[in-house]
Amino acid sequence: MNILVTGCNGQLGTEFRKISANGDTNNWIFTDVEELDICDENAVNECFTSNSIDICINCAAYTAVDKAEDNYDMARKLNAFAVKILADACKKQGALFFHISTDYVFKGDGNEPHLETEPVAPLSVYGKTKAEGEQLIRESGCSHVIIRTSWLYSSTGNNFVKTMLRLGSERETVTVVSDQIGSPTWASDLAHFIMLILNKNGKNEIHETFHFSDEGIISWCDFANAIFELGGKNCKALPITTAQFGAKAHRPAYSAFNKTKIKNFTGEEIPFWRDSLIKCLEELNKTN
Repeated sequence: MNILVTGCNGQLGTEFRKISANGDTNNWIFTDVEELDICDENAVNECFTSNSIDICINCAAYTAVDKAEDNYDMARKLNAFAVKILADACKKQGALFFHISTDYVFKGDGNEPHLETEPVAPLSVYGKTKAEGEQLIRESGCSHVIIRTSWLYSSTGNNFVKTMLRLGSERETVTVVSDQIGSPTWASDLAHFIMLILNKNGKNEIHETFHFSDEGIISWCDFANAIFELGGKNCKALPITTAQFGAKAHRPAYSAFNKTKIKNFTGEEIPFWRDSLIKCLEELNKTN
């Protein structure tokens, strides 16, 4: 199949590059903004037609959560309008659309893992624009799989794990919020489960939303201390509240996912977050 990956230079897109380089027999077309402006409807349609796209995996997004509060138009352009352009192109081409969404579509004021069927109630610009993107996909009528994920990290790009490793080398203590609860997601695990869905479903018509993160529910402070421990850093994360941290955008206080649906669909168990963190740190050690 001809698979288009947008946002290919990001954390998740890089994992699909690895998959394509490791013997996958599909024909992969990797684009970032330099190769394809997903906000340009004509360019997107031309790309789909000339490459006979069967699958589109959209890894592109505006993910600067705090900056989005002051850049609503740009966040909406990338997280909603561009998503509609891709969804409409998939509908015309008869292609299957994989789209990555977020835990920020939920308010996060509960204490039970979120189900896919729960109504969304985003409180930040980022969450609102991502929720709008989801809705535009559904309204387009294209065959699609929306996957909401949380706390994404990898050995590439900018992310919490790499930031903590850097700070852990520079300081003896750092302060990290302890009242935001959720689950980390290693980008490699997310890419693997997307491929499981893709290979199981093929080009068949599908209209589904799934939740995916690694197993286990922790706080950001817990996660930071695990990074220091497993990364060999003589540093300790000290707990503070979200109010003390003072971020501009609202973060969901509880964003853990119920992942029964994706496990039943793929027939595969999801790795525990700590095991995946160890693998990511091993990757980082090889590249440094």
